[in-house]
Amino acid sequence: MKTKVIKRILIVLGAIMAVMVIIAGYFAVSGAVWWRSAMGRAPLEQTVAEMGSRENFIKYSELPEFYIKAVISTEDRKFESHNGVNIKSIIRAMIYDVRSLSFEQGGSTITQQVAKNLWFTQEKRIERKFAEVYAAFALEKSLSKQEIFELYVNSIYFGSGYYGIADAARGYFGKDVSELSDYECAMLAGLPNAPSAYSPDASPELARRRLALVLNSMKDNGVLTADQAEKVMAAA
Repeated sequence: MKTKVIKRILIVLGAIMAVMVIIAGYFAVSGAVWWRSAMGRAPLEQTVAEMGSRENFIKYSELPEFYIKAVISTEDRKFESHNGVNIKSIIRAMIYDVRSLSFEQGGSTITQQVAKNLWFTQEKRIERKFAEVYAAFALEKSLSKQEIFELYVNSIYFGSGYYGIADAARGYFGKDVSELSDYECAMLAGLPNAPSAYSPDASPELARRRLALVLNSMKDNGVLTADQAEKVMAAA
């Protein structure tokens, strides 16, 4: 009797797995179609060249080191070592989404976010996530990590109508990017996660809380000591 029950359970589990594989395959193929369509409209080399030719495009060498460390610590700690996709982050995000019955987290790397900003919309669809992965692999194959990081900071939205790090630095602090203080760097590093909510113009209190989270992420990532974090927070 027990043997029959076990067999039935295995059959059901096998059927579930087969269905999941078929569904995943469908979305993978659909994502590939999305990616090829995006490349047809805006080829990678052309899109990257157009972005780099923009008036306020900031090169990696112009970015404060503190800002670079803050962004990587907050957004994508494995950025310098992964191939465009962080499988662990994706699995963790999928588990969260299933448990919460939502599509709030995507486990996106900095490279995936660049792909989304350059070729896709913010629409939360599974096909787009697969297309985003294909695009991330293409970016990592064609560009250096520094070039990808440049595209990221020049294409993301910082809230209050500011797109790109140059506009955000000038708009929020009246400074060129190279002149930003550590506090200002940390503040800007935290905004893209939820720019409308964390913008200092919209909610100074939420912006300050986000600043604290950024500094904690930097401490956890080993690029900032507790004393250094306190000094930055004191300047807020």
